[in-house]
Amino acid sequence: MAKLTLTTMLTLDGVMQGPGGPEEDTRDGFDLGGWVVPYADKGMGDHIGRWFERAGAFLLGRHTYDIFAAYWPEVGDEADPVIAGRLNGLPKYVASTTLEHADWQHTTVLGGDVAEAVRELKERPGGELQIHGSGVLARSLMAHDLIDEYRLLVYPVVLGKGRRLFARGGLPTALRLTDSDALPSGVMMQTYVPAGRATFGSF
Repeated sequence: MAKLTLTTMLTLDGVMQGPGGPEEDTRDGFDLGGWVVPYADKGMGDHIGRWFERAGAFLLGRHTYDIFAAYWPEVGDEADPVIAGRLNGLPKYVASTTLEHADWQHTTVLGGDVAEAVRELKERPGGELQIHGSGVLARSLMAHDLIDEYRLLVYPVVLGKGRRLFARGGLPTALRLTDSDALPSGVMMQTYVPAGRATFGSF
């Protein structure tokens, strides 16, 4: 059974929108894109590369798919065998109700009941089924308890606005920290696994 993992970049106040550039994701009038760039270093790339090495397939939301498909096929597998090689060569599944055909090789569009389709994908043998970014998709799968591991890159910046991974209305969920590392840039690499429903008490 494949493990479903989520890798995403977050600000300290939980924003995941537009990490890579000003024009990457301007939905809802967001104008603070590119907040990852000042903190990018080799340590971050090494961590992400090690996670990509575990991939057996990728699961993407429509917006993230459009960004990846416009960039990674142009990079070429020889230039970046770890990330580009896997993204270009491994199966990719796009959750979308509007995309009818995907031109990026090895890509299948998932329409209809995405949660059920993901359950079926998780039953297949092989490496990890990896989500990268794809906030809308991630939140929908979190609501069905389908994500097995969260890999969060937390950046030392506060934006005050933007789309968040853990939005209002989500399931109260406990998480168990399984790995943590701090990069010289101040970025925290945190890995969590679900630990059931959140519990409460009083002092």
